[in-house]
Amino acid sequence: HLTTSLPLPSERDHLRPRIDLIVFMIDIKSKYSFKNVEASLAHLDASFFLGKVCFLVTGVGRVNYCSIEMNAIWKLGEVYCSPVLFCELELEGLRIATAQRLLRMLQICAGHIPGVSALSFGTLMRNSADD
Repeated sequence: HLTTSLPLPSERDHLRPRIDLIVFMIDIKSKYSFKNVEASLAHLDASFFLGKVCFLVTGVGRVNYCSIEMNAIWKLGEVYCSPVLFCELELEGLRIATAQRLLRMLQICAGHIPGVSALSFGTLMRNSADD
């Protein structure tokens, strides 16, 4: 399910499936996308950030066109204890790899991977980033 911002409309709450993972997409070329994510974050309960939120930064192959400082993006990940993933959507191989990584994250968050919980998710992401 996709939305451009939070909060979600309440009139369809009874039809909405459980939310296992929220991926905030930030286009590195658009200050608007970053501001929209920042505004949407205020509508999430703090407990939801424990392994059920990540930030996906797109357009990273165009560093010359950046409108957002990388420090601001890293700060979001730190403040909300959530992983930050980077992707160039125009490159098929990276797009597929990112989609597979997001799917695996979703499987973990939904509880479909035995022995791995969403709470250990941040640690797993940090360890893989350090390798």
